[in-house]
Amino acid sequence: MKLGFLGAGAMGGAILSGAVAKGVVKPEDVYVFDVSDEIKNKYKAMGCNIAGSNRELGEAVDILLSAVKPQYAAAALAELGDTLDGKAMISIMAGLTTDSIREMTGGSFRLLRLMPNTPALVGMGAFALDSDTDLKPEEKEFARKLFESIGIVEWMPENLIDAACGLSGAGPAYIYLVIEALADGGVVKGLPRKTAQRLAAQTVMGAAKMVLETGEHPGFLKDQVCSPGGNTIVGMKTLEEHGVRGAFIDTVVNSVDRAAELGKK
Repeated sequence: MKLGFLGAGAMGGAILSGAVAKGVVKPEDVYVFDVSDEIKNKYKAMGCNIAGSNRELGEAVDILLSAVKPQYAAAALAELGDTLDGKAMISIMAGLTTDSIREMTGGSFRLLRLMPNTPALVGMGAFALDSDTDLKPEEKEFARKLFESIGIVEWMPENLIDAACGLSGAGPAYIYLVIEALADGGVVKGLPRKTAQRLAAQTVMGAAKMVLETGEHPGFLKDQVCSPGGNTIVGMKTLEEHGVRGAFIDTVVNSVDRAAELGKK
């Protein structure tokens, strides 16, 4: 399976590097086109093939992963022309629907749209994949392995991709705010900034891992920490008084609505 990367910056590069590191693809089976000489030289040194143009990339591969920024997508995809006819494309371009991608590209190809998130850069991504894709079964399996090499994969209809955009796509920003606020609380009570930040980040990561690995409901895990009359239940009372739960729900809902608006532009 020859895999091409149309753009190998932060997110595209994270997927490429993770896939090679986990043995999902061999460097000699990877083709890259990017406008940055630095990026091209990086992946050439890794053993990947460097294409001279978008069209050359499309001609060389079986599956093309498009990781260009949405505002540059129309021009980049148009250059592919009919090179993907009978082949497959995977798109991580935010806000671009399958219909809009096909319109920009022309030709006849199979397509998988998905929503990644930035923790993929450290091998902890969350990927929402379009279950309505027309990829062949073996191509879907390849895609699953590709993205599971740097995170978790959830399949869903395309009409729910915007919901994933507002939750897991934007979610890291919300959690960074939580980590910063937890650390600030520690600093208020005398912890050094660096110590407070490390404790806060590890606490968030550990709590998330507990949810994923135990399969327990977050409410159940929360109750295990809240001893009667203890400091944790008092802290929970404070959060409820400030409406934190409702604020997070509204944040996700509003973010999803904005993602849908952007996708129509």
